[in-house]
Amino acid sequence: MRLSLYRFEEGLETIGGNRVVYDLDAGTARFGAAAFDGRALVWQLDPHEADGALLSRFVQLDPFARWVIRCDRVDFPLGGVAHRHTHPGPGIRYLLSGEIEIETDGRSTLYAPGGAWFESGSDPVVARASSHVETSFVRALVLPAEWAGKRTIRYLEQPPATASKQTATVLLEHAIAPPL
Repeated sequence: MRLSLYRFEEGLETIGGNRVVYDLDAGTARFGAAAFDGRALVWQLDPHEADGALLSRFVQLDPFARWVIRCDRVDFPLGGVAHRHTHPGPGIRYLLSGEIEIETDGRSTLYAPGGAWFESGSDPVVARASSHVETSFVRALVLPAEWAGKRTIRYLEQPPATASKQTATVLLEHAIAPPL
């Protein structure tokens, strides 16, 4: 399966399928079929090539397991850090505002608004938000069904008790069935 992210500037209409559509102007998300007049992001999970995608990655999903796709928004306080952590499934993030430095696999990358990145879920990540402008991103995660309704960040080292924490607001969560 491929998880791909697309950006549309002047509206779109989608058919059903394993698709999350995020309205950039309203900050809302829908699963499957949707129609928008304005700017939108679309995460698509399917076996096809991803022509025109901002970002696309192969994800290994057990076709006999139960899965959910979650779309949420993560907001960081100024200078906030998501200390070394993992997630139970892969996902693609899209930076809405601010700046964020993502450190994984010994590499560090700085993203500006409109930047997109993939996290495997199993590879440890450190995220450092800007100290001078509020930072937020939206993401779609593919999760084992037992994670439905649960917070997915798993810290590998506990953050200091005084650390400011990011907040995640779940916009949608929907059961999916990967094609065989």
